[in-house]
Amino acid sequence: MGEVGNFQENIHKADYLSPYAEKRITSETLVTGGNRPSELLDGEWNYAIDQYDTCLRAKWYQEEYADADGRPFPLDFSFDRWPSIRVPMCWNMADPRFFLYEGSVVYTRVFRYAPRGEGRVFLRFGAAAQTAYVFLNKRYLGVHYGGSTPFCVEATDLLTEYNRLVVVVNNTRRPDLIPADNTDWFNYGGLYRSVELLRLPAEHVRSAKVYYKEGKINAAADLTDGGTARIEIPELGIDAAIPAAIPAAPELWSPERPRLYDVKITYGGDIWTERIGFRDIAVNGHKILLNGEEIFLSGVCAHEESVVNGKAVTEDEIRENFRLAKEMNCRFMRLAHYPHTELAARIADEVGLLLWEEIPVYWAIDFAAPKTLADAKNQLTELIVRDFNRASVIIWSVGNENADTDERLAFMTALARLARSLDPSRLRSAACLVDHHKLIITDRLANELDIIGINEYYGWYEPDFSKLPKIFENSRPAKPVVISEFGADARSGSRGTVDDLYTEDHQAEVYRKQIETLRAIPYVRGIAPWILFEFRCPRRLHYTQNGYNLKGLLSADKTRKKPSYYLMRKFYEEIG
Repeated sequence: MGEVGNFQENIHKADYLSPYAEKRITSETLVTGGNRPSELLDGEWNYAIDQYDTCLRAKWYQEEYADADGRPFPLDFSFDRWPSIRVPMCWNMADPRFFLYEGSVVYTRVFRYAPRGEGRVFLRFGAAAQTAYVFLNKRYLGVHYGGSTPFCVEATDLLTEYNRLVVVVNNTRRPDLIPADNTDWFNYGGLYRSVELLRLPAEHVRSAKVYYKEGKINAAADLTDGGTARIEIPELGIDAAIPAAIPAAPELWSPERPRLYDVKITYGGDIWTERIGFRDIAVNGHKILLNGEEIFLSGVCAHEESVVNGKAVTEDEIRENFRLAKEMNCRFMRLAHYPHTELAARIADEVGLLLWEEIPVYWAIDFAAPKTLADAKNQLTELIVRDFNRASVIIWSVGNENADTDERLAFMTALARLARSLDPSRLRSAACLVDHHKLIITDRLANELDIIGINEYYGWYEPDFSKLPKIFENSRPAKPVVISEFGADARSGSRGTVDDLYTEDHQAEVYRKQIETLRAIPYVRGIAPWILFEFRCPRRLHYTQNGYNLKGLLSADKTRKKPSYYLMRKFYEEIG
């Protein structure tokens, strides 16, 4: 028996999202890098909180204002009369009423378009947290999953003089997505990175990979229609067809001397240009080698957040974070727990800071679900394609603090192997857990990693610090270990004895013990304490925390350096 006449799809269809899910926006359409001219669609957009997803249910984007005979419909939306919100921005910071909102927000704007001889036109989104449904001129273009990586949709055949763009952004936490529904950071939402209009030739470079390995510069490009592209690096006398492996002797990039070269790739009428540094990163036994020289990764972790802007950090804020890290004698930073803005890696290239970048395969993921693995693979691919040409990025991390189950091993192994297939020039890691019962560093995933990342909180979540030296005594890993997290909460300015929890003095005592222990372990070749500055987290409800993780070496506004900051600065100065 079919549907009866009183069925109304927009209110009676429970599974209203399935038709949208069938059209995915993935890495296959991503256009990135190359510094091609773009037109920003940032600024003021109209928006509305849409708690019941009525835009998607009732298909507001079709803009049906009247019936077939011209009689007007009573509408539940008025796109151009809605209030405005700035893009890029997190809606949590736009209005105190929306600070903890989780759900859908409808964004819309009209932009004018006049062709200028381009062959193809794309809409490029820097990121939308967490899921984005894109509509242009009453047509559905697709949905993108993943709140931290860029995505593109083609608009060539849909553009007119005036164009209605509608984006439904939803930040609802879901157990089948990446990240899942239980994390340890604030769930920001919105179009919080730039939206651009790209005008490109019909034949163009989607992306390119240019890197140095064993005395050669390797170059390849993802081209729209096959054929041959050429690479030019004038300072090195390079002018060659690609793909190619070209003998060269560039001045190698390092934190002490972050040398960058002008690189140009031409293909048909398209010109792709970048500033690229060339360096070699490798592992030999317990050693991490940068340009053939042993290096210790003196570092710190950081979230993408600020008190004022939430996740929509500005260039000035990124530069401030890097400056504060370098003042602490860091040469390395772990960008946790998701891809930060691509601007971060560009600035790190410029100022000389090594980076660990990761995707948010965090805690309890649905490791058995094929669609969850597909989501993780897509986010990893978008990240690698986006930042492949950044010399500062030396490690791809495929996850954080996952229990070592069979399902997780298969899931993470697939990601580690994907990272290697997409990028043979970098190291792979994951932030793993130690075995607290056997007191040993062990994780079956280590066989697929180049560096074993270890998160340990001895002296804090595990108050018995004497267990940490025993772990190192019991462990004999064949690969270098990076302590990817340790730390303790300290309310900024709160003082007391070393036994008073949440004081700067207790935090400093934990750091003293950690430093004393870690400096004596030969296979520990990097340290990134948790974390550079305090950050928002709704799960932190102790009266001292007030919705913040207080493990920062700096206060949330970065105006106060805690004693532990100076301890790490001195330690890093000593080990060089």
